[in-house]
Amino acid sequence: MYDIIYIGGGLNYAGAIVASRAGKKVALIEEDLKTLGGACLHKGCIPSKMFLHYSNLVFESQDPLLDGKLTLNVPLLLEKKNKLLNSAAKAVTKQCRDFELIEGKAEVVAPYEVKVNGEILKASSIVMGTGSRPFIPKGIAYDATHIITSDEVLMLDILPDEIAIYGDGAIGLEMASFFATAGSKVTLIYRHDIIQPHAHPQIQQGLLNQLDFLNIERLEKHSIKSAQKNDQGVEITFDNGETLHKPLLLIAVGRQPNKEVVVCDEIAVGKGITTDEWFETTHKDHYAIGDCNGKIQLAHAARAQALNVTAQILGKKPSALNLEHIVKFIHTLPMSYALVGKTAFELQKEGKEFQQSLVTLNQFTYSAYNHAGKGLMLTYADKNGLILGAEIFAPNAEELIAPVAISLAGELSAKEAKSTILAHPTFSEALERTFFKLK
Repeated sequence: MYDIIYIGGGLNYAGAIVASRAGKKVALIEEDLKTLGGACLHKGCIPSKMFLHYSNLVFESQDPLLDGKLTLNVPLLLEKKNKLLNSAAKAVTKQCRDFELIEGKAEVVAPYEVKVNGEILKASSIVMGTGSRPFIPKGIAYDATHIITSDEVLMLDILPDEIAIYGDGAIGLEMASFFATAGSKVTLIYRHDIIQPHAHPQIQQGLLNQLDFLNIERLEKHSIKSAQKNDQGVEITFDNGETLHKPLLLIAVGRQPNKEVVVCDEIAVGKGITTDEWFETTHKDHYAIGDCNGKIQLAHAARAQALNVTAQILGKKPSALNLEHIVKFIHTLPMSYALVGKTAFELQKEGKEFQQSLVTLNQFTYSAYNHAGKGLMLTYADKNGLILGAEIFAPNAEELIAPVAISLAGELSAKEAKSTILAHPTFSEALERTFFKLK
């Protein structure tokens, strides 16, 4: 009998550490303990940002002011990535030394009962954090070699001369940036006529301009009907009857929650494992955090949820998490896109009165040598000046947006935010200026 069983070894482990240090008897079940730390660490955000860092160096080396040209040593990059991830995984495992780690596929077979390796374990509370997996549309013959997903893309041992990417979400746009800046010819295929349709129109255009700047071929309003390997690589057939042949196809059209952990009727399952605002399922003392609950697919969101749920179980009465206050971003090159809180799209959809402050980065000389002439920052506030959110399209936007996230947490007004004096020359100056343009 355990106090808490955590199922899934992604960011769920953060909650298990806190609970065990609080004196609870804890078990964490993970299907493959080699992947402790989750998809973000092993197949997602950690290695992808590392790859983007090095491909950006290749891209910057092409500046006419620099002599010579860099090429990416992919085998060496893989070796460095594997060393980094192995070191990080060992560090995570060491942090988990004070509770029981169990390797196996777990199922919640009844309230307070978990089946793993043919054995039934019981606990007073169960926290499911089983993550998500790549979604493969019908008609696409995924083989993990010629037709790949995010699970394989960061394992390629050679840089492909050419790659097609299906999907214009975070994974699709990030990988398009990586391959294009590293030297591959990239074709980006997407079903819409607008990239990031919920972003501010000027940011949408900025993203398109950036793709064109990187010489990425765009096939908009193209839905793949079928894709399969043949002698030429991959034959792609679209809904409109057109065909395309590419040596490699990356499927990046989203991820689906891993909800199969639930095999009892007492816990409802829909798009993900159904939960309330406290991440509690339809059965008391049973929780689902992270990607598997279908709310928001971000590692830092999963960690925050795991810690919030653990605090609840420990009787600490934490505040409910506001998921709108979690920073979201897409790490494209040379500029990335980040948002937090409310955006103009959401405020207009809700019919709320708001004021908008827009500052373009071409007003700052710092943009001239950072490929940021088309960048911009927007801050939104209500009619009384209370900050509601922001969108940023700039180099390292995910870092620059942090002050807005803090402003939201602290419920700051523009008047209070503009009292901060930010450094010169930096892009944060533009954010400071957006505060000053708000009433």
